[in-house]
Amino acid sequence: MATTEAETEAMGIVPMPELMTVRRFEAAGFRAWPAGSVHYDGAWAIRLTNGHPAKRLNSVNPLDPGDTSDIEARLERASWRFGAAGRPLTMRLSPLAASAISDHLDRLHWSRFDESLVMRLPLSEAAVDEAMDQIPMKDVGRFVGAAVAVRGQDAALGQGLAGVIEAVEPEAGLFVLEQDNKPLATAVCVHDGDLAGLFEIATAAAERGKGHGRRIVLSALKWARLRGAHTAWLQVEAGNAPARKLYESIGFRELYRYHYRQPSEAQS
Repeated sequence: MATTEAETEAMGIVPMPELMTVRRFEAAGFRAWPAGSVHYDGAWAIRLTNGHPAKRLNSVNPLDPGDTSDIEARLERASWRFGAAGRPLTMRLSPLAASAISDHLDRLHWSRFDESLVMRLPLSEAAVDEAMDQIPMKDVGRFVGAAVAVRGQDAALGQGLAGVIEAVEPEAGLFVLEQDNKPLATAVCVHDGDLAGLFEIATAAAERGKGHGRRIVLSALKWARLRGAHTAWLQVEAGNAPARKLYESIGFRELYRYHYRQPSEAQS
């Protein structure tokens, strides 16, 4: 007897979405957070970004489960590109990646790390009516300064983040929650047709647990819904329990997962 979707969710099993759905959200992610350069080797999207070290911006992304030819040769070509860019060769494997790729990397003893969830929320179900109305920033430099401060990052990363934001083609709302001119939390909301993607969600370490993250996320979602977005989505590391708890309390639910692979020596 077949197990229903409700029964699988009750057992803690997330049903695998249709590949068309995964393709849609993967494409939205590429548009919303663009890499500095993209080269295609078959159905592998090789994304590299000189100004920012984020893995999602510097990884090989297989996009067709049927594309399994010449894996070793294509890894060598990708390795050359990453080496020329000064980046460690990194594979990002979503449900669009052929299992043969993962099997091949297993034989090469590549490490697996940073499993992440793509989560979505129908905005018709989002409790945003009472959310604070917030006008997004226009000043990318000011937003980047706040984002770097909230995360406690090296200010040198700011230029790379600014480059990513300035390259976003859909409408991007830059949100900062401040108190006494001090940034408490940040978020970027990219409105792309009926989708709204959330990025750079962060709360200053000393300010966590006070509801700032919830407030800024709901304000960003309210802004996106007013512009015609129907579905919100985001990416979060599986091991980030506080963030997952926040997003789930707002109504986000897991859609699919991806993870990264690297040669073992790159992790040493």
